[in-house]
Amino acid sequence: MEALFYNVDAGFLEGIVRGYKTGLLTQNQYNNLTQCESIEDFRTQLSATDYGNFLANEPLPISTSTIADKATQVLVDQFNYLRSNAVEPLATFLDYITYAYMIDNVILLITGTLHERDTHELIERCHPLGVFDSMPALCVASNVEELYHTVLVETPLARFFRDSLSAAELDDLNIEIIRNTLYKAYLEDFYALCQKIGGPTADIMSRILAFEADRRSINITINSFGTELSKEQRARLFPAIGRLFPEGNNQLARADDIDQVRGACEAVSEYRAFFDSSATGGAPSNANGSTAHLLGELDDGGVGADLEDRFFLYEVHLNKQAFLQQFQYAVFYAYIRLREQEIRSLTWIAECIAQDAKDRIHDFIPIF
Repeated sequence: MEALFYNVDAGFLEGIVRGYKTGLLTQNQYNNLTQCESIEDFRTQLSATDYGNFLANEPLPISTSTIADKATQVLVDQFNYLRSNAVEPLATFLDYITYAYMIDNVILLITGTLHERDTHELIERCHPLGVFDSMPALCVASNVEELYHTVLVETPLARFFRDSLSAAELDDLNIEIIRNTLYKAYLEDFYALCQKIGGPTADIMSRILAFEADRRSINITINSFGTELSKEQRARLFPAIGRLFPEGNNQLARADDIDQVRGACEAVSEYRAFFDSSATGGAPSNANGSTAHLLGELDDGGVGADLEDRFFLYEVHLNKQAFLQQFQYAVFYAYIRLREQEIRSLTWIAECIAQDAKDRIHDFIPIF
């Protein structure tokens, strides 16, 4: 039933974002980029893609950070166009996409305030998708407590801070705990919004957000080994959503080594493959879209069998699948994530060219 009137409010923007998706780089374009001998050649090759002449006014030599910033600005301009034309509930959905970047930006400002850095300089380093109108108000805060109260009043993240943290908890030792606590609240809230929207949006976003929650739970567990973080504190950082919730999360909370993390993921076949050493030997290609096929591509592409690389590859797989169904909002989220992965790949290739590290230039994750 929701598909009957979907195009009245969101059909135009879905058509736009699907058009943006066709501008993502193809394997042939990546091949051309990896054969470049210099950053100037790299710029020339990119000008033949949908990026166009976005680097035309940059003086040589162009740094890789400039390439990343300019490519990110292309994405931000596209997102702002979508957001400015969106109506409810798509407008709120797009706002939720930006909240993840806002969390990272606010954490950056908190860290800078703790170390008495100039917050105006820090704002220049913030991700543009996470910039909000009241961000300059955060620069006025002279200490962490003032910053905390400003965040509560002035930013869209107020609900996450209010429900999860107090001003006393904002210190250097807790900064990563704070980040993960905010992400937990954000993911649970975003999941609830998608369930409220319902239909195919809920179905597709449930899979994507479930994986994001599980990835965070696994990373938190592995990164907490050998630290002062207690198992009880670790468990409180796990989002209460995902395919590992609740039993897998309970096992992760008790895990003491990587083998126990592997055991906690055994119940989910896709996650089991992340830890399967046999998958690193270049699995044979097949057309069924299985994770084994994906991991084979990962190895064939030259990327080491690193867990985070496998997470990135599986995330690309889920986001590509979002475009197989119409009349749903997941395509907007998926496009942003795919474009971000493309920017990471472009930055990696440019860095390898700049440092003449051609032996590692294929260590990126292509999308198509």
